[in-house]
Amino acid sequence: FSAGDEPDGSGKFIANILQNPKIKESMKQFLDNDGLVLGICNGFQALIKSGLLPYGDVDSVNSNSPTLFRNNINRHISRVVSTKIVSNNSPWMSSFIVGETHNIPVSHGEGKFVVTKEFAEELFNNGQVITQYCDEDGNVTMDKEYNLNGSTYAIEGIVSKCGKILGKMGHSERYEDGLLKNIAGNKMQDLFSNGVNYFKK
Repeated sequence: FSAGDEPDGSGKFIANILQNPKIKESMKQFLDNDGLVLGICNGFQALIKSGLLPYGDVDSVNSNSPTLFRNNINRHISRVVSTKIVSNNSPWMSSFIVGETHNIPVSHGEGKFVVTKEFAEELFNNGQVITQYCDEDGNVTMDKEYNLNGSTYAIEGIVSKCGKILGKMGHSERYEDGLLKNIAGNKMQDLFSNGVNYFKK
């Protein structure tokens, strides 16, 4: 939470670091060598602000690029939300079935995914939108009771075209057996085993 998590704080800070020529080159080599990148919450902000998402490189951000903005209610949100898998076009998503839902903790003040209609269509057509906010019945929705931050097209997570870079707002890492016992539904979204298994093949 750099700079007290002021607007764009962590995203701006990490994106700035990624602009360092040595780090930028290292990141390119890492991806060229089949590396995987995952950014959750502030990490997602950094990937978006740097251009690694949705473009796959650091130098592509422009005025039409998607961004993450303040939640519609203009304050921090900390709750469990339902998300729906709409694409498994990524090593991180390899064990998931399109249509399945997960109940995931969120905790952020700037998690509203903002994108133009044209760019959203491109992301959907490329299979880059991986998860969307949904209701208890698995219906994708803009209803503020479920899409808490007001994300455009209810988008919760996206990947790069190659699928090796993934960013999402929901904290998949915050669940393990014995937690959230009073929350119904599927709470285990094990992206991490998928990442490990990708390299074990």
